[in-house]
Amino acid sequence: MTDSPFVFDVDQSNYEQIVLQGSHQVPVLVDFWATWCQPCQLLMPLLAKLADEFQGRFVLAKINTEEQQAIAAQFGIRSIPTVKLFKNGAPVDEFMGALPEAQIRTFLEKHLPRPSDGSVAQAEQRLLAGDAAGALELLSEAASADPGNPRIILTMAQVHAASGDITAAEQALDSLPAAEQDTPETKRLRGQLFFDRIALDAEPMETLAGRVAETPDDSAARYQLAAHEVMANDIESAFEDLLQIMQTDRKFGDDAARNALLRLFEMLGDDPAIRRYRARMFTLLH
Repeated sequence: MTDSPFVFDVDQSNYEQIVLQGSHQVPVLVDFWATWCQPCQLLMPLLAKLADEFQGRFVLAKINTEEQQAIAAQFGIRSIPTVKLFKNGAPVDEFMGALPEAQIRTFLEKHLPRPSDGSVAQAEQRLLAGDAAGALELLSEAASADPGNPRIILTMAQVHAASGDITAAEQALDSLPAAEQDTPETKRLRGQLFFDRIALDAEPMETLAGRVAETPDDSAARYQLAAHEVMANDIESAFEDLLQIMQTDRKFGDDAARNALLRLFEMLGDDPAIRRYRARMFTLLH
């Protein structure tokens, strides 16, 4: 045990309590180190200093890999220092080596709670309750108090999207910092906006389904129907319709179905359920 209330020596006896259970309360930064590792000796006091400075926004768990080989093996630790950040009982990010303090601060700020997070959560609740105007008001106030929180901008984009203002939502996403443009949340919302725009300009879903049933080779109707299906979270039907267009009408909309499939893959990330659709798309490309 250390003298700091935010820094802990972790072994098998307290690993579950401090790292797994504790990370449901605050993020836990786990430092895998060894006594013989010189970079570890440089990194450890820096991490401890930051833990004290951040005053409980995260806690530091130090795991000596020589003494706790079972824990190190569980996470496949092969190089030290390795630092993993745990949230809600699981590792969500990591870095290796003795990074400079500025880079560690940037790493931490991506994951640690901010003062404006409470306002963002309230705005999300208002949006769920149908009060988009109230949600935007809360987010505007939060942006004034904490302009560096990208979650505010992302939630603003979600509110605009829910209100049907696709252009405003896209503009909000465009204003995110470069480092936030490739996050899974941003990609997911950009994909949603892509399909939202198609569906909002299309006929109702039931009308399009009827057209496709009567005329299966109506690629325009099937394409718009797929967008509606994405909005309705009927992802499998959307995949089937887009793959059908690829198979029978590759020239439609300058290969629009393939482009839409790529958007859908990006939107869904690494979901293992979509691997078979990705394989089918690549089969059609050859």
